[in-house]
Amino acid sequence: MKTSIALLNYNGKHFLEQFLPSVIKYSTQSDTEICVIDNASTDNSVAFLQENFSQVKIVVLDKNYGFAGGYNRGLQHIEAEYFVLLNTDVEVTENWLNAPIAFLDKNPDVAACQPKILSYSDKTKFEHAGAAGGFIDYLGYPFCRGRVLNTLETDNGQYDDTIDVFWATGACLFIRSKDFREAGGFDDNFFAHQEEIDLCWRLRRSGRRLACVPQSAVYHVGGGTLNKENPHKTYLNYRNNLLMLHKNLPAKTLRKILFIRFFLDYLSAAAMILSGERGNACAVRKARKDFGKLRKQYVGAEKFSPEISEILPKSMIFNYYVFGKKTYKVINR
Repeated sequence: MKTSIALLNYNGKHFLEQFLPSVIKYSTQSDTEICVIDNASTDNSVAFLQENFSQVKIVVLDKNYGFAGGYNRGLQHIEAEYFVLLNTDVEVTENWLNAPIAFLDKNPDVAACQPKILSYSDKTKFEHAGAAGGFIDYLGYPFCRGRVLNTLETDNGQYDDTIDVFWATGACLFIRSKDFREAGGFDDNFFAHQEEIDLCWRLRRSGRRLACVPQSAVYHVGGGTLNKENPHKTYLNYRNNLLMLHKNLPAKTLRKILFIRFFLDYLSAAAMILSGERGNACAVRKARKDFGKLRKQYVGAEKFSPEISEILPKSMIFNYYVFGKKTYKVINR
C-alpha cells in the first residue's frame, strides 16, 4: 500500500458521520486505504463504522491513549509508504491527496508535509491548527503563516507558495512511515497537543525537511475534543511546550530560555486571573509543576543544536503585544 489515511477517533461518532463520507469520496486512488484507529470510544463509534463503512479498516485500542499514544499504537497495525494522519473533524476536498503525495515523491529529503488548513466555520479564513505551515520563535512559542496567537488571517492567496516550515500540523499530516518510525513516533508523555511539533523538531534536528503544500486545502472544525477555554487544554499546551524545549534544546540554551519562560508563564497566568479565567491560571501552575517531574525522564538524552532557519530568532510574543505585529509576514521581516 502506498498511502494509508489514518483517522484517530475518540467518541467522535458525530464527526465520522459528518466528515468520513468526504474522505471516502475524494480518496479513491487504488493504492490508498482508509483506516480508523479507535481509542476505546464509548459512543458506539465502532459499531457505527462496521454497519455503515465496511470499506474502512478499523483498529480498536483497549483504552484512550490520547493523540500521541493512540497513533503510536494504531500505526503499528498499518503498512504503507505514506501515513496521512487526519483529524475526524476535517472536511477534505477533491484531489486533496495529489499535491502533497506528489511533493513527497519528488523530494526524498522531505519527511512530512501538510496542506493548507482553513476554517470549516468560515472557509475564507485560516484555521488555528496549522494554517499555512507552522513555525516557532526562539522561546518556543508556535505560530503559523496565516495564524499568530488568536489572530486568523483571511486567505487571499498570500500563502499559496510551497515552503519549508518548522512544523506540520497533526490535523492533516502527510508523513513517510519510515521517518515516523525511525524518529520513534510521537512522545507518549505528551498525550495530546504539540506532540507533532516535538516530532517535527526531532526530524529537523536529524536533517530532514518539513513543508507546507498549499495547492491542497482542507477545512478543519477545531476544538472537537477540547475547546480553547478548557483548562485541561491549557495545561497540556503549557506542559508539553516546556517538555518540548527540554527535549530539544542544548543545556546552555535551555537554561536561558526556561529562565525567561518562568516569568512569561506566570505573567500569562496573572493575565488569566484578571480576565476571570482562574481555572486556566491554575492549569498553568500545574503544568509547570508537572513539567518539573516529567523532565527527569529525559536526563542524559543526547541533544545538539544544528542551525534551523525556520526558528524565528526573536520573540513573537513581544512583537505581537508590544509592536502590534500580528501576521506572519510582518513578524518575519
